[in-house]
Amino acid sequence: MVDKVTEIVNFVMAIDVVRTLRQKIIAVRRKLGIGVCLRTVVLIFCLTFFWVQMHMSDVADNETIQILAKPDGLLDANDSMLQLVPQHLHKYLVALPQRDRPHQAILPGNASEHIATAVSLNASEIRRLIDQQNSKQVVLNEDVYGPLQNDSLVIVIQVHTRIMYLRHTIVSLARARGIENALLIFSHDHYDEQINELIQMIDFCKTMQIFYPYSIQTHPGSFPGESPEDCPRDIAKSDAIKRKCINAMHPDQYGHYREAKFTQTKHHWWWKANRVFNELDVVSNYSGPILFLEDDHYVAEDFIYMLKLMEKSCSVACPQCSMLSLGTYLKTYNFYGEAKKDILRVIRRQQIFAAELTPPSWSFKIVPSFSHYDKVEQYSLFVPTFV
Repeated sequence: MVDKVTEIVNFVMAIDVVRTLRQKIIAVRRKLGIGVCLRTVVLIFCLTFFWVQMHMSDVADNETIQILAKPDGLLDANDSMLQLVPQHLHKYLVALPQRDRPHQAILPGNASEHIATAVSLNASEIRRLIDQQNSKQVVLNEDVYGPLQNDSLVIVIQVHTRIMYLRHTIVSLARARGIENALLIFSHDHYDEQINELIQMIDFCKTMQIFYPYSIQTHPGSFPGESPEDCPRDIAKSDAIKRKCINAMHPDQYGHYREAKFTQTKHHWWWKANRVFNELDVVSNYSGPILFLEDDHYVAEDFIYMLKLMEKSCSVACPQCSMLSLGTYLKTYNFYGEAKKDILRVIRRQQIFAAELTPPSWSFKIVPSFSHYDKVEQYSLFVPTFV
């Protein structure tokens, strides 16, 4: 009897074990089934995603090719950039031959006007035109906005060949509050009719153009342009001495020799500042601030207000200061930590984005001869100019 009971118990236990194993097998199969399905779904999604990306890439490439294939290389007016610019300012973004076609504008990414077109004039003709323009000292729109007042603002913009950037700089200036009281002085180191026409279109304030007469364009093959006798930039001093190239004994602190395209920027800056402070009739009796910008600087709409606020604060917090900086090229800056630093230390440590001066702070007179510049290092610019 006991044996039969034991057999029955063992049988029941075996059935329970089998049932448990069966349930576990079913559970494992279900899990495996779900995993396979998930892997299948993920694989299908990845394949679909890559196919869509490849298709969109082909479409984008085709659209780019179509844009570049246009004879003028310009974008359509429904581009988002134009929508950010008021209609009355579109004329500064539209090339002259196409100004009657409002669906085309000069926008970043267009190669057609990234650099201004070269004029078909030789160096002597360009020098003659530059001398004429500099001697006339014409101020445009003075009949509309009146003569320059001491509470006005003089803005000097250094211009090279980047007409596309210049267009957007002009648009940003046009949108600035109080710009109608300012005088814009454009200082050029490259003579180009297309740039001249763009500047002569400006109607929101007084404008003037001055031309740097010692440029690479006006002096091809000789100093201050590139000269065959110049020492190559990276040549060793010992090799330069053997070659007897110009200034072989005077490389800069980094062991490099003069490069005209870089030294021109500094030479132009010195000439421009001297020209504005000492030679222009329109500012001869002006004692207000002078702001120095470049052709790729984009200003905020309230920059004139902020500049006046800085001047007012400076008269109390730093009465001995004669220079203000509106910005820096640094992407991050510790304003609180640098607030108490000496201004000259700040200048030495970083590039100035936009500098403002008052005439008494300008104390350096540039002599007419540029021969001594051949020994000046390329990148020293701001610190020695202010007292």
